[in-house]
Amino acid sequence: MKRRDFLAAAACAPLFACAPHGDPPLPPGELQGSALTIGHRLANREFTVPAEIRNVPVLVIGAGIAGLSAGWKLQGAGFDDFLVAEMEREAGGNSRSSANAVSAYPFGGHYLPLPTPEATAVRELLADLGALQGDARAARPVYDELLLCHTPQERLYIGGFWQDGLMPRLGVGAAERVQMARFQERMVELKEARDTHGRRAFALPLALSSREAKWRDLDRITMRTWLLDNGYDSAHLHWYVNYACRDDYGTDYGATSAWAGLHYFSCRTGAAANAAADTVLTAPSGNGWIVKAMAQRLGSRLLPGATVFRLAQGRQGVEADAWLAAENRAVRIKAERVIWSSPLFLLPHVAEGLPPAIAGTARAGSYAPWLVANLTLDELPADGAGASIAWDNVLYGSAGLGYVVATHQRLQRNAGPTVLTYYRALADMDPGAARRKLLDASREEWAGGILAELGRAHADLPRLTRRVDVFRHGHAMIRPLPGVITAGGRADLARGWGRVQFAHADVSGLSLFEEANYQGVRAAEATLRLLGVRHRSSLS
Repeated sequence: MKRRDFLAAAACAPLFACAPHGDPPLPPGELQGSALTIGHRLANREFTVPAEIRNVPVLVIGAGIAGLSAGWKLQGAGFDDFLVAEMEREAGGNSRSSANAVSAYPFGGHYLPLPTPEATAVRELLADLGALQGDARAARPVYDELLLCHTPQERLYIGGFWQDGLMPRLGVGAAERVQMARFQERMVELKEARDTHGRRAFALPLALSSREAKWRDLDRITMRTWLLDNGYDSAHLHWYVNYACRDDYGTDYGATSAWAGLHYFSCRTGAAANAAADTVLTAPSGNGWIVKAMAQRLGSRLLPGATVFRLAQGRQGVEADAWLAAENRAVRIKAERVIWSSPLFLLPHVAEGLPPAIAGTARAGSYAPWLVANLTLDELPADGAGASIAWDNVLYGSAGLGYVVATHQRLQRNAGPTVLTYYRALADMDPGAARRKLLDASREEWAGGILAELGRAHADLPRLTRRVDVFRHGHAMIRPLPGVITAGGRADLARGWGRVQFAHADVSGLSLFEEANYQGVRAAEATLRLLGVRHRSSLS
């Protein structure tokens, strides 16, 4: 039996619609995950007493986008006496990446939309990295052509055919088309909507959005409820909106705050002089190129494999005990100021004397588990009927979110081997059950299901696939459930805790690159002010 015939005939399994089992053997690969072992040790506080003391004025805990942005801002202000401790072996958080002989590829964040005019720190960062050319505050900046996503950018597999764009069109009746057009018109209106104080209803960064009840009350209901309340019952439109919520938030639209759902469609107002407004910035490594550039600048200030397992404040400063995995020992870091840029759910396990309001907000967060797989192929699969292969390729009705082509940015993208990065938010399961599934399921189970799922659109995929590497994110991002974004405790987080500033997208309640960058820069600027270091703000 040929492999593709075997996959088509495989019996159904819980993980995917048609997960294969038995022979023939699957392609080889690795099963990886985000600090799974060290995370469990942290929860149980299984660490030795520190035998060394280090002193540093500022300690940044966490080297995801927020922590890297904090370090970038400190350095930009001419302040170099700081340390960034990171639990993982590499910096980047959800924007980490890797590479093989064929291509670089992402483990998570794979693109950045054109930054909005309000996202001044993101624009400044991109200008500093050479991705934005000229004036970072220009209405329509010029971006590096090599980073602007080449066309075709996205397509959808539906009814056995590929179509351009992700809003379903093939097989959609006239009445549904009218609803979709009305929905799109409403989203355009919301992009322009402002409150009585002139603030945008849905801005990015989120902190610049309207605070009026008319808009913030949308955080009390789900996005599905909002659709139904506003007369949208099209099954295809509901799929599209649910896809958007799963893609950006790892959460089903029936559990996503309507404010967050509408923010997804209405906050993006970025523009470019040399690209369409819906163009994204991407590279083979996804957002890994940003991580690599920022981490390289940190140099020896970046301390990877360092898990902070105790944080305590005193009159003279802050003590942070960190486990150095490579050296199998602990060290005590004494700092005058600390920037906490790790996920908030870790904070109650680490911090001593944490105020109840902050502890409560940190514990209340619910986190979405994700699965990312990188498939190395001998060549691109056949285009299939309809639109030709794009950078982002989505299958209507699938458990997964489709795949992106790591080699799409090559000038000769159809030649030779390639890597496809497959994404799945386990939004159809309770997060706790999904995390258990991530731990218990084998790589072969995941890989077989992925090949079967994508095989619906690409009969030649199993034959072309030489390797499937699976990466698990147990707590990939905070879920914007109703009430999360407008929770009163978020204001406490923004004010900080004594000598500790909080810098993570969790502070916003939305896990977006722009939010992580904003919170990192905001915390760094607050720290600089407290230290008496003069600097120019990147946020105004």
